[in-house]
Amino acid sequence: MAHGHNSKEKVVYVGDSRVRKGSMPNTPVDYTAFPGKSEAFIPNFLLKEWMVGVVALVGFLALTIAHPAPLGYPADPTNASFIPMPDWYFLFLYQLLKYPYVSGDYVVLGTVGVPGVAFGALLLAPFLDTGKERRFYKRPIASGLLILSILACVYLTKVSWDHYQHQLEINNVTPEHIDRAEKARQAHEAGQPRPNPIQREEAAEVPIVDADDPAMELAASCLQCHGSDMKGMPGAGIPSLRGVGDKLTEEQIADIITNGQGAMPSQADQFSTEEIDQIANWLSRQKAEAAE
Repeated sequence: MAHGHNSKEKVVYVGDSRVRKGSMPNTPVDYTAFPGKSEAFIPNFLLKEWMVGVVALVGFLALTIAHPAPLGYPADPTNASFIPMPDWYFLFLYQLLKYPYVSGDYVVLGTVGVPGVAFGALLLAPFLDTGKERRFYKRPIASGLLILSILACVYLTKVSWDHYQHQLEINNVTPEHIDRAEKARQAHEAGQPRPNPIQREEAAEVPIVDADDPAMELAASCLQCHGSDMKGMPGAGIPSLRGVGDKLTEEQIADIITNGQGAMPSQADQFSTEEIDQIANWLSRQKAEAAE
């Protein structure tokens, strides 16, 4: 207490002992009081999350630009050599459905059950993994499931792609988008217009020779792939039978029918030797000169 106006007099403040000091401060502690353990949601945390999202989006866009969806030929139900393939991000599910325990009688398990469990576990992860530890090596269950899922997707994708390449090699088939790009490149180098894949090859316009020959009816099973008009699908690896006599001899045609070639399997179990000779003789007469 002060009893005068002397500036040098000591001033003592006396508090009321009946008023207790509160245990909680009136002003909240700033997050800087916990360095490395907390931060402001706006703008610090929000900015970091936004930057992570941008990097992921740019990476995905770069990947889709570098590997665009291939453009094939128009759909053709008679093209028996076509090997269907989904987009690369579905290859692991495509391979999974090839296994016997998730296909056939168990196709519901493969299409609904297994993906449902995987996505359900992902949705329930925040409720199942409630630990405060953020370091991945301190969360063995969550980290183990994540690593296992990534390895499974990578493995199934690689197996599916290798099997696809193997099937192309066995059937001697060039993928449509590669064949289309190669023809466009050759036309560009020759100074010609880009070929239209919808239009038929010029050789396919050669008329059929002896269309009333009984051998044509006998070769009905062959025409299921080569087309009832015998024009085939050259871009898909199925050659035209019109004018085939200008390219192959009767003996060569008979050998192909008997033993198969490329994507065409052997037809020895479908025809007798006499029928093969009859079909080969008729096909050998399919020449442009004979049609004239």
